[in-house]
Amino acid sequence: MKALFAALSLGVFASLAQAKPNSYAVWAANSAIARGQGNGLSNGVPLVVYDHGEFQWALRLLYERDRNETYLDYIKTGANNIVFDNGTVHGSYNVTDYVLDPLRTGPTFLYLLNITGESKWETAADIFRGQLNSHPRTAQGQFWHKLIYPNQGWLDGIYMGEVFYAQYTHDLQPDNITAWDDITSQFQLMFENTIQNATAPNNTHLMYHGYDYSHVAVWSSPDRGHSPEVWDRALGWYMMALVDVLDILPASHYGHDVLLHILQTLTPHIRDAADRMSGVWWLVITQPGRAGNYFESSGSAMFVYALLKAVRLGRVQDPDGSILAAAKKAYGYMVQNWVIPDFNGTMSWNNTVVVGSLNLEGDFDYYISQPIDINDLKGIAAFVLASIEYEKL
Repeated sequence: MKALFAALSLGVFASLAQAKPNSYAVWAANSAIARGQGNGLSNGVPLVVYDHGEFQWALRLLYERDRNETYLDYIKTGANNIVFDNGTVHGSYNVTDYVLDPLRTGPTFLYLLNITGESKWETAADIFRGQLNSHPRTAQGQFWHKLIYPNQGWLDGIYMGEVFYAQYTHDLQPDNITAWDDITSQFQLMFENTIQNATAPNNTHLMYHGYDYSHVAVWSSPDRGHSPEVWDRALGWYMMALVDVLDILPASHYGHDVLLHILQTLTPHIRDAADRMSGVWWLVITQPGRAGNYFESSGSAMFVYALLKAVRLGRVQDPDGSILAAAKKAYGYMVQNWVIPDFNGTMSWNNTVVVGSLNLEGDFDYYISQPIDINDLKGIAAFVLASIEYEKL
């Protein structure tokens, strides 16, 4: 019996080894596809969801690298599930809800317009762009994250809104200087209102999760109305937005230098905020080592993606190699601790916090009380992106 068990075990592990591709990016993407994730559906019902857009962005990069039509077909399927043939966006999307999150699927529409030439994708993109024309703003001009959170700007919203806003302007309105100015302002206002002051408690020189320009939220500080903690994934969204929009924003526009300066300001502090032993980042970056805090996988993957891309493209100088070394160390921890081989040949991804919001107190106890999920697409998609960059080394 023991011999039979041993033989079966060897067969299982041999199968796993055979199923695992040489590329973690491919393995993670294929595993998510096998589970039906990021396909524009939630329990079989069409739904516009921002992490589907994040995953489709990663699949696009994989398709462009490997020319595997499976990825392009999956992108098309996911987008077709939320866009009718006439270009109307459905899947519970409503312009007048004024939420930035759904717009993260917009770059997929623009990509498919470029690939297929089908007018439905331009119509869908126009609907999202129309939302920005009437989306509520603070007195300074920052988009509210959601209508139900008046005057609040969240770092998350920069990734959700500005990647689409920039891609739309690039593809369909390249001479719209007002739009390029506005995109620049969104990044700049968020940075100025959330960057930690030198005298701040637990100063990491990084950015708080968000701010309330009206100073009404229970968590808003006397200083600019910012929230009390640096949450890893919010900062990860912002960093990914920086490196991705810098690819889109014309180098001749002043905003390119603005975003580049912000990226160059934040990057060394992201590096320095990593845990010395593990190399990855705490859920609440402003409270390293505090009881209840833990290493969180989605934000860490986002940082690895952003750091590697920034260095690779020369956006950030790394004369001593410390930024690259930090990203490589973090990636090593990620694959050793958060990648879980499954018996069917796929992999799972662990330790992604399900949510982080500013709808409650926005304090340390709130963040650590949120559940952790396995195979959360926000984390898997970020790991695919990080792996694509790592595999360029």
